[in-house]
Amino acid sequence: MEEELMNQIAELEREIAVLPEGSITKKKIKDKEYYYHRINRNGKRTESYLSFGEVPELRIQIEKRKELEKELKLLKAKRTSKKQVKTVDETPFAFRTMVRTGRQLQSQIALTKKYKKRECIQELREYILGDQQDKVFIIYGLRRTGKTTMIRQILTELSDTEFKKAAFIQVTSRDTLADVDADLRILEEKGFRYVFIDEVTLIEDFIEGAAIFSDIYASSGMKIVLSGTDSLGFAFSKEEQLYDRCIMLHTTFIPYREFEEVLGIKGIDEYIRYGGTMSLGGVNYNADTTFSNSKTAEEYIDTAIAKNIQHSLKMYQYGGHFRQLLDLYERGELTNVINRVVENINHSFTRSVVERTFKSHDISVTAANMLRDRENPINVKDHLDLDAVTLGIMQMLDILNKEDQSIDIEESHMVQIKEYLLLLDLIMEIDLESLPEVSQKGKVTVVTQPGMRYAQANAIVENMLLDAKFQELSVKERQRILERLLNEIRGRMMEDIVLLETQMAYPEKKVFKLQFAVGEFDMVVFDPETLTCQIYEVKYSKERVPAQYRHIKDEEKCALTSHRYGDITGRYVIYRGEHAEVDGICYLNVEEYLKAL
Repeated sequence: MEEELMNQIAELEREIAVLPEGSITKKKIKDKEYYYHRINRNGKRTESYLSFGEVPELRIQIEKRKELEKELKLLKAKRTSKKQVKTVDETPFAFRTMVRTGRQLQSQIALTKKYKKRECIQELREYILGDQQDKVFIIYGLRRTGKTTMIRQILTELSDTEFKKAAFIQVTSRDTLADVDADLRILEEKGFRYVFIDEVTLIEDFIEGAAIFSDIYASSGMKIVLSGTDSLGFAFSKEEQLYDRCIMLHTTFIPYREFEEVLGIKGIDEYIRYGGTMSLGGVNYNADTTFSNSKTAEEYIDTAIAKNIQHSLKMYQYGGHFRQLLDLYERGELTNVINRVVENINHSFTRSVVERTFKSHDISVTAANMLRDRENPINVKDHLDLDAVTLGIMQMLDILNKEDQSIDIEESHMVQIKEYLLLLDLIMEIDLESLPEVSQKGKVTVVTQPGMRYAQANAIVENMLLDAKFQELSVKERQRILERLLNEIRGRMMEDIVLLETQMAYPEKKVFKLQFAVGEFDMVVFDPETLTCQIYEVKYSKERVPAQYRHIKDEEKCALTSHRYGDITGRYVIYRGEHAEVDGICYLNVEEYLKAL
């Protein structure tokens, strides 16, 4: 009971830490109303100007913090009423921040013993249990990708002697670098050797002062682990302060193999639907459903990505790194831009993607394909109130048309947003090559959290089902159309997943899509050392039919490919069925392929 209570307190404190404190005040100057965010800290009052658009959301967050603080107070009172006595391994030092050691820390990490561990924990293990070095270890990535859980898990691996020398600091937005520094001095004096500092980027002057962790404490023998959701903050601090005195572990990308092994959830369809975080309720992990619907996915994009970028840029060089993005952030339109890019089939970071009148690419592609269906063609658009469905999708995904945007989007905005999303590992790029025109090269942008993209598909389905005109079709016809739409999306996503994971598994090889004048190879893996290559088609199907491999059997295409990339040592179709060999083509099951990488 005590252990459960301590864990509830720890989780509440963590949730409170990332919510804004203070209050909103209003002043009237020359008949105009101005809003300010007021914070009283250490007897000092500060006020920051708020644009009108920022006020409603900040008010909600402040109220939420107050409610959670009341809940926390009740839990702490409940614990105090049990009249528990401190044991000798608890540290009654006068810490300025929230520091846990001994029994308190033991209670906080207890639940994670039953969770399976991510593969990347090995890097943290080597740092903690390896030789002393003057570097800090940084765990960073988007929310709900296992950072704090990983810290708690490594703490459970320490011996009793090592655990007595371990401390966990939970940073809040009220803390300063001086506060953390003072607590580290106390811990150092008392012989603590392993210090884990969570949400350290909430400290206002973290980026400018990050060097103290490596130069003072790590160099004196402490193992310092920093973690937080503010990925850009860590990237900036490495560039400005830490240089080569840090080891970086990024948690945002979660491959299929880990999704199945750690969460205990099997199947490419489940990965397409929910992949990207460690928070889906599986048999091996904690329960939550980040991408269960368009609303929760939208909240994730807004809080985990848009605000991540905003917070980092505000903290860095006192906001001087905003460059062209200041107006976009202040007016809350970053989420719109991100959603427009993710929804676009090619994930293009161009102004035209954001400025053109929104039309669902997924509905358009499905409609075109079903119109060409040889057995049962249908014009889907004739059975939809397309304007109403489109408006519903836009409202669900917080998408704006140009006339609704409060500022003009420039190409420079798009360049910078792409730069930041690459730093966050939310997107990665795959090469696109062409034959016989070898000079035609490009990039395919892949979203690394598939659940985010699939949530948009859910929004489309939800709005089609609400449409009265669509409901006039028979239930079987409606089901056929919706399944075709979802399968089109799953197919494109499965291809992206295979490309991305293959590229990451073989950094020494060149992985790319190859286009011809007519047709393409979905994936080519070229080995520059042996001057050989393998060619692939990726099909969202469980069936095996000759049309699937017609391109990789085409003699002209294969001759062009072998001339440029060496002998073709294998022809493969990756699909959802069983392993098989047909007409010299090797069929590979997609889940088995991804797990073997």
